[in-house]
Amino acid sequence: MGKIRVNRVGEQMKKEISDIIQNELKDPRVGFVTITEVDVTGDLQIAKVFVSVLGSEEQKQESLKALRKAAGFVRSEVGKRIRLRLTPEIVFQLDTSLDYSTRIQEVLRDIRTEEGE
Repeated sequence: MGKIRVNRVGEQMKKEISDIIQNELKDPRVGFVTITEVDVTGDLQIAKVFVSVLGSEEQKQESLKALRKAAGFVRSEVGKRIRLRLTPEIVFQLDTSLDYSTRIQEVLRDIRTEEGE
């Protein structure tokens, strides 16, 4: 039963954090950011927010730095929007799974072209 609640809180936080980043955050360093997943611990103390950033490696690092700096603001806004006894501490992390899947697709495409020759 507790795991279901943790998942629901994570999904709600994902929706709210996406909205906050898109509409409330005014930092120009934050580029095209997509929230891919929110992983909340079982005791609802920490929420790891995985973000995917479109752009070069430098732009990704700058966006991540800006998000980490704004984590307190994002946490306070989430606290206003979601009724929880304690708002989880928000930790932003770069999601590299999209880059990994793109690399796998490229390798598979190369293998198919070699087999076709």
